Amino acid sequence: MAAQRVGNKSPSVSSTEADDIDGFAVAVTREEGRWKCRALTAAALTSLDAAVTELRELRSSGAVFGLLDVDDEFFIIVRPAPAGTQLLLSDATMAVDYDIAADVLDALNVEIPDIDPDELDDVEPWEEGDLGILSDMGLPEPVLSVILSETDLYPDEQLEEIAQRLGFEDVWSATLDKLR
Repeated sequence: MAAQRVGNKSPSVSSTEADDIDGFAVAVTREEGRWKCRALTAAALTSLDAAVTELRELRSSGAVFGLLDVDDEFFIIVRPAPAGTQLLLSDATMAVDYDIAADVLDALNVEIPDIDPDELDDVEPWEEGDLGILSDMGLPEPVLSVILSETDLYPDEQLEEIAQRLGFEDVWSATLDKLR
């Protein structure tokens, strides 16, 4: 549920056009009460499988999840677990234009919305996935729902709010500073 920027591009994006996708993908871990963030590869922005694989390869005794800002259009929270990967897509309408968003909906067994790409700016965005994805870490479902409903915020600002609410905004900011 991201605000739209003026002059915003909305072309269909395939994984072969990964170089054209802006954004960032960050792995977040919590071990022994301490938060750590590290950048994931650019492939995590275009491939859900790549993001899940990278997160699963992290060696952590605590919680692991990924926060992906794709083209500053939407974000994805990815949380691999032995019982299956939990997912949250901030704007399901983006599956019309972005392969990774379509992959998330596919993993959630949700059909891609039947929306004309030229009419995306006129459609109210909605989230799909598990709103309780971070509730065991201190971000209750109703609070995450409020963050998603803040349509005046861009995805990076919504992710920053999540980092603040969970208490890792310092390591989050330091990680993003290294990426810029």
